Amino acid sequence: MPSAKPRAATKMQKTKIEQFYAELRSTGSYSTPPERRRAKRVRPSAWNTFRYTLGITKVFPYCAVTEPFGLLTTEKWAGACFSSVMTAEKLGLSVIIEGFSARQKHDGPVVYLCNHMSTTETILLMPVLLAFGPFSYVAKASLAHLPFLTKAAEHMRMVPVGRKSPREDLMTVLNVGTERIKGGDSFLIFPQGTRQEVFSRKVYSSIGAKLAEKAGCPVVPIVVDTRCQLTREKGILRKVFKDFGPFDPAHDIRVACGPVIPNAKSRVMHEAAFDWMASKLDEWGLPTER
Repeated sequence: MPSAKPRAATKMQKTKIEQFYAELRSTGSYSTPPERRRAKRVRPSAWNTFRYTLGITKVFPYCAVTEPFGLLTTEKWAGACFSSVMTAEKLGLSVIIEGFSARQKHDGPVVYLCNHMSTTETILLMPVLLAFGPFSYVAKASLAHLPFLTKAAEHMRMVPVGRKSPREDLMTVLNVGTERIKGGDSFLIFPQGTRQEVFSRKVYSSIGAKLAEKAGCPVVPIVVDTRCQLTREKGILRKVFKDFGPFDPAHDIRVACGPVIPNAKSRVMHEAAFDWMASKLDEWGLPTER
């Protein structure tokens, strides 16, 4: 009796941003289905680090090329940022997002506070948060000064801060942020300021809670686990590629959204957000300092 022919391998399907939005809005969560992920994770290598970095940074050249011709829209920007999800899945990682049900039920702008581990979340969060309405975000001013990106950054609602004068940065965020929130934008802030592997109270700024108090809106804490590509800490490439360390495919990408914390005194919102974020990171086995 002739042996049966081996079954052909199922071709991996690509996640479409429309599917992503539909799942997030209907369930408050998203988890990469097996058919949309490479069956076996790639191995750590310089080549796969290059592939991952190229995938998540696609948005920068895309904005630089499209903005001068008036072709850049919020939808296209989100699509370019969504390359981060597709790239992770193509390399065998799962993207797991949870807890956005409460955010979906809240009608109105909020201040999002998120821990900052790597460059990945600064790109991945863009399509995630746009699923729940328009938002502005704080980022280091040097990003807006990259070639051809100044107008694109402004167009995409970025609020640049210089990080040389904390008081000046605070006033910029409070004044511009309040104006944007009153206009209907939510606002994303990374209270740690710079990328940190350890989530520590020592470097957890209260600027986001102060903005929420002034603007009269709630705070929504978010935590991410983006250990798949941390900052490059050593080696001859550190000066040029500090933002993009070696890719580690052993770690999936995780995003969790916390409760909508009602508007109150900034100190109360600040502490409530920190406690939830630290507890969630503890649950994931990530380092925290209280």
